[in-house]
Amino acid sequence: MKLFTTFSLLCTATIMLATETISSAATDTNAAARLAIVREVLKAVPLMDGHNDLPWQYRKMSNDFSQVPLESGTTRFTPSWHTDIPRLRAGLLGGQFWSVYVPTKMAGPLAVQTTLEQIDVVRRLCSAYPETFELALTADDVERIHQHGKIASLIGMEGGHSINNSLATLRMFYLLGARYMTLTHTSNTDWADAAGDEAVHHGLTPFGEAVVREMNRLGMLVDLSHVTDETMRAAIRVSTAPVIFSHSSARAVCDHPRNVPDDVLQMVRTNGGIVMVCFLPGYVSNPERDEFNAWSTEHKRLLKLFPDDAAAVTAGIAEWRKTRSPVKPATLSDVADHIDHLREIAGIDHIGIGSDFDGYNGDTTGLEDVSKYPDLFAELLRRGYTPDELKKIAGQNILRVMRAVEAVAKHGSK
Repeated sequence: MKLFTTFSLLCTATIMLATETISSAATDTNAAARLAIVREVLKAVPLMDGHNDLPWQYRKMSNDFSQVPLESGTTRFTPSWHTDIPRLRAGLLGGQFWSVYVPTKMAGPLAVQTTLEQIDVVRRLCSAYPETFELALTADDVERIHQHGKIASLIGMEGGHSINNSLATLRMFYLLGARYMTLTHTSNTDWADAAGDEAVHHGLTPFGEAVVREMNRLGMLVDLSHVTDETMRAAIRVSTAPVIFSHSSARAVCDHPRNVPDDVLQMVRTNGGIVMVCFLPGYVSNPERDEFNAWSTEHKRLLKLFPDDAAAVTAGIAEWRKTRSPVKPATLSDVADHIDHLREIAGIDHIGIGSDFDGYNGDTTGLEDVSKYPDLFAELLRRGYTPDELKKIAGQNILRVMRAVEAVAKHGSK
């Protein structure tokens, strides 16, 4: 009897192991099948990312391309960059808004000069790697460049301080290729309030409204990432063209002021705009948000202590991190939850991708770098999104917005 029982248990275990192996193989097959579908989707439609801060990483190296082996990989840097050409190719990226960010402490003429230097980086990037990148100015450019197997490179200005309160400067930046401007960065401008700063204008001043109208006239996308809720609402009311959030997510999923509340999501739907989901961990999950807020407080304290000593600030942050307990990391699944919520409130036609890669430290698990975009789309497919819906999120939605903005510039109000 004991021998029979042992034999039975052995058979049962063998059957269970075989079943588990078959189940695992089926899961792997399904995953591979989903990725194959994603690859076909991203061949048909350019995957466009609304925000990547690679140009600022170059600036940290004196804008010296010879120090940056973009064609062979950037993982040797500490911390590792999110972006290089091999990983961009693996991620099937078709179009990128490169951020020409400058810090808000660079005010006045210095902000204008530094923004010009950042635009120069994007243009030189296209010249240095012509087989990979090509400057795009219109939606038609993006599709043409993608069809030729290259990454359409667009320019996005991050922060209205870059124009130094000058519509003429705004117009010149447009002529140099800038196709969106974020109305603020982390500090208020003289005409718009920034999320995280103390509200002064409670929306837009008359000059701020003039900035939005001039952007509409030019055909420049009005970007509302980084602004307060009041400024979001004011800009949408003023704009005669669809607006964008180049790198923001859903406030209802992660309660951070950089994310978009539901009433504004509904306004975006009516406006015809788009929210491009961000991967920055502090905007993705509430535990990471709390950690990000604590880091921000400590970083500001250290900047006051060591205003001219970046090394001391970095060392101070490193010491501070040693005192912190680990938090549950933000994940690819959390990002997909944001997309689910945006689909529910704003609708499938108003969602895009705006990673903010190379604009933050740390990682969202599963979305560690630019090679990982297909995994996110595969997860959406697993959740029941159709290939046609993936095409919209990948690029069709932002291309529609770009064409609407171009049409307003050409013909007037939408």
